[in-house]
Amino acid sequence: MIGIIGGSGVYDITKQAENIEKKIIKTPYGNSAEISLFDIHGKKIAFMPRHSGDHSCPPHKINYRANIWGLHNLGVKQIIATNAVGSLHEKIHPGSLVVCDDFIDFTSRREKTFYDDIVVHVDVSEPYCNRLRSNIISNKSVISDGDFVEKGVYVCSEGPRFESPAEVKMLQKLGGDLVGMTGLPEAVLAREKELCYASICLVSNYATSISPNNLTMDEVFEIMDIKGSELIELTYKTIESINEDESDCYCLSALDGAGA
Repeated sequence: MIGIIGGSGVYDITKQAENIEKKIIKTPYGNSAEISLFDIHGKKIAFMPRHSGDHSCPPHKINYRANIWGLHNLGVKQIIATNAVGSLHEKIHPGSLVVCDDFIDFTSRREKTFYDDIVVHVDVSEPYCNRLRSNIISNKSVISDGDFVEKGVYVCSEGPRFESPAEVKMLQKLGGDLVGMTGLPEAVLAREKELCYASICLVSNYATSISPNNLTMDEVFEIMDIKGSELIELTYKTIESINEDESDCYCLSALDGAGA
């Protein structure tokens, strides 16, 4: 089973699906967000809107552990996540899709691990699944010219406010390319469950001080209206091309040597 975790505005992904079954999974960490089960290209899909279907759950309140545990419990082995982000550089313009390859975690209040009672140090030398990233990149032809970036460093802030101009300058100096509020601890929790996980980031705006205007959520949804269909098509094409035999993937043995 392939999991899709949808970010802001990516809730139309089930429109082409039929016979959708909806589930909420009870987990040791509380209930997951509602999951829609259906088929795409002969593959079983579990779609989860991380903010809930009505976009009511703010990023710092999302139950990331319940969400990842729930998908894993359903039998999901691979996750394609989508994230709305701000760009930290003028060259990565709004409307671009970026397949991030590294991250910096600036969150502070979130439950970040499944291992609170034993010592486990999971390796994130390859922060995102490179096999799954390659699948996404190989289908980039569905994206408009100049709107696809094959790598980038994702910075996760706590939210729910946007970043200050001084914070943006700091993140640029630290090597960040994108800034968002939902990518962590989701990616690390997926690694702790030995799941393949990759993220497609849709740039909805320039970060504060790069943008000439004050930032609003209207920008996010305007870009989603324009580019959301391409993001969904890229996700569909990637799913179609995925080899379901991922047995040689490093992610599946991520806990080897971690102490678990």
